[in-house]
Amino acid sequence: MKKALWELVKIGPLVVAATFLAANSTLAGETNEKVTGVSQLAQDSDSMGQVTSVSQFSDVQPTDWAFQALQSLVERYGCIAGYPNGTYRGNRALTRYEFAAGLNACLDRVNELIATATADLVTKQDLATLQRLQEEFSAELATLRGRVDSLEARTAELEANQFSTTTKLQGEAIFNVSQAFGDTRADNGANLESNTVFSDRVRLTLNSSFTGKDQLQIRLQGRNTISNSSVTGTNMSRLGYDGGTNNSVEIDKINYAFNFGDAIRVKVDATGAELNENVYTFNPDFASSGRGALSRYGRFSPIYRQGGDGAGVTVNVNPNGPLTFSAAYLAPSTSRTTAGVTTNFGASNPSEGTGLFNGDSTIFGQIAFKPNKALNIGFSYARTYLVDPTASNSGLFKSTGSTFANRPFGNARTEADHYGLQATFQPSSQLALSGWVGYTNADAVTGPSRSADAWYWAASLGVRDLGAKGNVLGVIFGQPPKITGGSGIASETGTSYHLEGLYKVRVSDNIQVTPGLLVIFNPEHNDNNNSIYVGTLRTTFSF
Repeated sequence: MKKALWELVKIGPLVVAATFLAANSTLAGETNEKVTGVSQLAQDSDSMGQVTSVSQFSDVQPTDWAFQALQSLVERYGCIAGYPNGTYRGNRALTRYEFAAGLNACLDRVNELIATATADLVTKQDLATLQRLQEEFSAELATLRGRVDSLEARTAELEANQFSTTTKLQGEAIFNVSQAFGDTRADNGANLESNTVFSDRVRLTLNSSFTGKDQLQIRLQGRNTISNSSVTGTNMSRLGYDGGTNNSVEIDKINYAFNFGDAIRVKVDATGAELNENVYTFNPDFASSGRGALSRYGRFSPIYRQGGDGAGVTVNVNPNGPLTFSAAYLAPSTSRTTAGVTTNFGASNPSEGTGLFNGDSTIFGQIAFKPNKALNIGFSYARTYLVDPTASNSGLFKSTGSTFANRPFGNARTEADHYGLQATFQPSSQLALSGWVGYTNADAVTGPSRSADAWYWAASLGVRDLGAKGNVLGVIFGQPPKITGGSGIASETGTSYHLEGLYKVRVSDNIQVTPGLLVIFNPEHNDNNNSIYVGTLRTTFSF
């Protein structure tokens, strides 16, 4: 190596071919002297440009010892390049691979000069020196060219077989092992009999962008995780990702989001609309169904379940500053089966009393105040109208809380005002405290005049990076929705409490294992009911 460099020094202009090429084809990091990978060399070379004068380098002065040699290289061979910021960095160290990359560029330039009948510019002495250098670095040059050829072949293969130029595929698969246990059911006092189950939920999402700032989302889903309410007699024991379709694949979500100006984001849902995916829910560690809380109630405030699984539009306004304003109109998809006939009250049904505006509907608004990363506060309001609260996927709180809290007036048409206050406090990057409190005032639209008041609250603690980076220990405690007063109806005298402990273990970037235990004290807000437990081991694969 030293001998080869000395020969470069002896021949003048081409000498610094090594110096120039090695130094500024260095394609590596600044001065950290780490060995640069060949693939990185090839990538970074595209970011450097040829120069026509040494004066273009901000860090090369006429008094530098190599100034004349550099100037000669520019004038005679035109094979000297610099960094995008106009520097040359001639004093940094180089590796053999970096030297080989520079030498290879110089060889290509000499061949170009010969091919264009300008071979008289290349002296016999320079060619001899290049030949010796080529022999000295034959191994590195072969490796460099081989890897570049391999990269070009792989790039061509990817371009020829890519799924789409506009669409990316994302997936998530949940393996669930769980069992509910306790003494008696919450609904009728019968013995609680259940078995350990192994179930799954799989989602494949196609995200397409046509302008770079928009997104068309189409999600496919198959699952066979049956709700625990079928054996416990209460929705309070439900998991956050349950639902059974015998793994039949269905399109459960279609939406399109785009920017309307610099500060306005609009999202139009054709089906599968969920407020918790359209606005911020103030529970960052536990909001996700696949990587968050294990339970349904522990994920976020029930106010974000209003208008679920339907169609509509959501607008988020985020001007420069700590405030974000959100507004939405959603028509949830609900159905009722009577005498074998199923009636859909969703936005897609053109029949009288249904459709986008005459069926079930939700008007939602939220103000989120985020003065800094440590503190986030939000106030939410929702106005809902339910054609039949006893219908599938209906109820005041969408099957969260007690049965009576969801249907205080039976199947009478119901309208309600929901108010929610949510907050997150993160005193450090390893600790997060979140919570919510909500109040609902509901009125029966049909039948006798009746009203109901409901309250709910919860708090969560997330301890991050406990045991290993990416792990999260979580505790969630709260009271699910409960009817506390009203007129023409009875209040719930008991109080249920929700306690959940879980530990999210990050096996890798794509695999998370979460063991946890859910305890429901006094289920269905009945102090005479025995506690119900749900043990769960969830494994989430994402790709």
